[in-house]
Amino acid sequence: MARTTVPSAQDVLVPESQLKKSKAQQEAVAKKTELKAKNIAANKEKRKVIFARAEKYQNEYYEAERAAIKARRDAKASGNLFVPAENKLVFAIRIKGVNKIAPKPRKALQLLRLHQINNGVFIRLTKATAELLRIVEPYIAYGYPNLGTVRKLIYKRGYGKVNKQRIALSDNAIIEANLGQYGIVCMEDLIHEIYTVGPNFKQASNFLWPFKLSNPSGGWGVPRKFKHFIEGGSTGNREEFVNELVSKMN
Repeated sequence: MARTTVPSAQDVLVPESQLKKSKAQQEAVAKKTELKAKNIAANKEKRKVIFARAEKYQNEYYEAERAAIKARRDAKASGNLFVPAENKLVFAIRIKGVNKIAPKPRKALQLLRLHQINNGVFIRLTKATAELLRIVEPYIAYGYPNLGTVRKLIYKRGYGKVNKQRIALSDNAIIEANLGQYGIVCMEDLIHEIYTVGPNFKQASNFLWPFKLSNPSGGWGVPRKFKHFIEGGSTGNREEFVNELVSKMN
């Protein structure tokens, strides 16, 4: 009886297409590994830059606060009146709906991007925006936010406008992709640009989707809601007291 010989694995020829596919897979894995290593190194360097910027901004805020305190003390010691610098940043919140709103204030609300109740936006205070705020004063509450309010709003309620979509600011890469050309690559850059009303404030503010706030804890108090703040109501300019309101709505 004739013996049947079974070919060994070494004698079996692997198809050329299989060899090419295997080689391509190996090259893809090598490239992926190399790219991952480069990204890790790049992110490490980027984090160093971000931390350095955050430290620089913190020192800047601290020095500005100390300078204001010193100027106030010097003025008091010399018997003079300290007049702080004019506020350049406003945070406005819409507190009234669309019913019975005349066309002019309705249009002003649209220009300010206050499309819904409890929407809030940062606004650079200029002659033009001051006029818009005056027109819509019966429908909004606004004032001058401090650093803590700006930071808390952006970190907790911040969303960016990416391809007309509302995207959560969960990664600095989102900010860098949309504002990197203006030198804004992380959350602290964005906060600094808004709080200091920097040269790229318009781009930073337009990138931020209008903040969607909650009703204030304890409510508005319906009979008083549409009276001016100085009359014990809620509308109009409440200056530094807007920080307390935002805290109740955030």
